[in-house]
Amino acid sequence: MPYMSANLPVPFPEPDPRPDDEARIQDGFWRKVRRYARHIPFAEEAVAAWYCTRDPKTPPRIRAIALAALAYFVIPTDALPDFIPTLGFADDAAMFWAVWQMITQHVTDEHRDKAAQALDAEKLRE
Repeated sequence: MPYMSANLPVPFPEPDPRPDDEARIQDGFWRKVRRYARHIPFAEEAVAAWYCTRDPKTPPRIRAIALAALAYFVIPTDALPDFIPTLGFADDAAMFWAVWQMITQHVTDEHRDKAAQALDAEKLRE
């Protein structure tokens, strides 16, 4: 077996979500945002992350990470089901906040403005 240096880069393909996965996330995401936005303290950040995933300038790896977090937010059967009062979104918030720290440098003012406009247009703010 030939010697392999641990310092050589291993080529990993950039993750790129399938279009049908994105469509499912989009449908579930907007349905959940409309229903719960007033009760979710990270709603504006989640919507900004959504717009970040739609931006062609966002690197594919960042898009995939953000979509995975948004998918976790959308999936009704997660660690703490969302119908449990107060605690239902705690796991979603923890997951999203960890991902937010990774993607925040890619979320632009334009993404944040679109998020604010979307929440205002839907009258989803308190």
